[in-house]
Amino acid sequence: MNRIISLLILIILSFNLNINSRNNRIIANPLNLNYRFQPTDKGEYRREAADPVIEFYKNKYYLFASKSGGYWSSNDLVDWTYIPCKSISEIENYAPTVFVYNDTLYYIASGSKIYKTTNPDADNWEMLNTDLTFLGPQKNDPYHDPFLFKDDDGKVYFYWGCSDRYPIEGVEVNPQNNFTPIGEKVTLISHNQDKYGWEVRGENNMSGKPGYNEGPCVIKYNGKYYLQYAAPGTEIRVYGDGTYVSDNPLGPYTYEESNPFSLKPGGFIGGAGHGHTFKDKYGNYWHVATMKISKRHMFERRLGLFPVYVSDDNVFHAHTAFTDYPFEIPTKKIHIEKNDLSKKWNLLSYKKITSASSSLIDHSNDKASDEQIETWWSAQTGNKDEWWKVDLGKSMEVTAIQVNFADQDFQKTNANSYTYYQYFIECSQDGKNWEMLVDRTENKKDMPHELLILNKKKKVRYLKITNAKNMEGKFSIYDFRVFGNGKGEKTQPVKQFIAKRNTDRRRFDFSWAKVENASGYIIHWGVKKDKLENETMIMNDNKLEAGYFNGDSEYFFSIDSFNENGITKGTEIYNVK
Repeated sequence: MNRIISLLILIILSFNLNINSRNNRIIANPLNLNYRFQPTDKGEYRREAADPVIEFYKNKYYLFASKSGGYWSSNDLVDWTYIPCKSISEIENYAPTVFVYNDTLYYIASGSKIYKTTNPDADNWEMLNTDLTFLGPQKNDPYHDPFLFKDDDGKVYFYWGCSDRYPIEGVEVNPQNNFTPIGEKVTLISHNQDKYGWEVRGENNMSGKPGYNEGPCVIKYNGKYYLQYAAPGTEIRVYGDGTYVSDNPLGPYTYEESNPFSLKPGGFIGGAGHGHTFKDKYGNYWHVATMKISKRHMFERRLGLFPVYVSDDNVFHAHTAFTDYPFEIPTKKIHIEKNDLSKKWNLLSYKKITSASSSLIDHSNDKASDEQIETWWSAQTGNKDEWWKVDLGKSMEVTAIQVNFADQDFQKTNANSYTYYQYFIECSQDGKNWEMLVDRTENKKDMPHELLILNKKKKVRYLKITNAKNMEGKFSIYDFRVFGNGKGEKTQPVKQFIAKRNTDRRRFDFSWAKVENASGYIIHWGVKKDKLENETMIMNDNKLEAGYFNGDSEYFFSIDSFNENGITKGTEIYNVK
């Protein structure tokens, strides 16, 4: 009886707040986790999580990430429960990985010992007395970014590497004898930035120097071994993951020409590197990876989840372009190549007229609708009743809102630093008469990137978010993103598209005729005419200069345009040799 009453109260509360409280399976990147503020004595106040790995173990997903003081568990890849961890003394080390062997979950991070448990829901890990000094690329240099892989025959392999000089290496190990090596370690991936532009360090791959090849991950598919790795650096938007392929776990490995398979340089938040590819319980592939902010500190980062498929030529690809828009986590096996899982809800708030109760000089109110997580609006105080408002321009059909809080002037540095925002969102048709849409005035959860799904579509023109409590720091928002349908005309197809290869063949200049009323464009590209699997989003511009291409590859391109009313697919394919 008590359970029924509680459920009825929850339903009534949900109705009053206009928010869907059912276990809906709709998310948007970055993942809405309680990212921890980092302990520091240098005044570099920021949240951070990176270098993630997800393992499905005993019918649960477990998510580990750098500098998080613990890890998360989930039944569905949607809702995550944080598990603080003290029994792993090196839980703060970078680049953790976990793998399952003989029904036991093993953990290791950069420079750490190996730990094991059969119950990760309890903080009771056991440290193994392993000697891993053989892994270092040089004497006294600790190993970085480890990864453990168990083959079908039970053999286990150890991979590692994070350097702009040293290669990614691997060796077979014996897990029944403290993971001692079997044979000699082997060089698997060396730096090839002269051939592959996406390995070149620097913003937009511009420095000419080798980037960091790092974060190896191995999966097996159809008898082939896919060694994935990240480049060129975690602090830039062109951070992505590529693949080498082999018939053997220790190679030799061959570069996959369609690289990088996971790349997201455009949109609200960029970056899709140093990740881990895994299968969900239905057999669908996913890639969990690092996304970047890198404004307060180069390691200010978030996590993203991307649908993955294997094309009929046995090549891995990740959908990335619209994954910071709402998409659905399936409850069955899905043909992800043909279905990117997007809800097809359009962004309604981009570059709309905004206003606020107050603003800091360098954080004006328009920054909360510019689709750039690297900029944000901040009120002048953290006082109750500070507000931010957007005018959508006309009445539109709103389905969801993503609120991304920016933590302006928060000075949290202890080992368990979290925060929660209390606020409410109102809506209006005329800007004078307001209706409560979302009530988070009693919120006690740390949800810095919450996606709010409305119970039903709501026609509104104005939306306003108001701070409901006096708070540390200042009330601030990276972006207040509104999704739905603008109920207007889609864009026209893109014309006069030009893809020009530079003298440096790794770089291209793209240009096209600007499309009236377009919010942005998607360039699709690939090394095969019938497989334009890579994608790049460009907002509010009709040109792009990019350097993440192979110098010796022939490329094919197409281009879409989109606005708040939908996407107009490009039908013409352009070829550049």
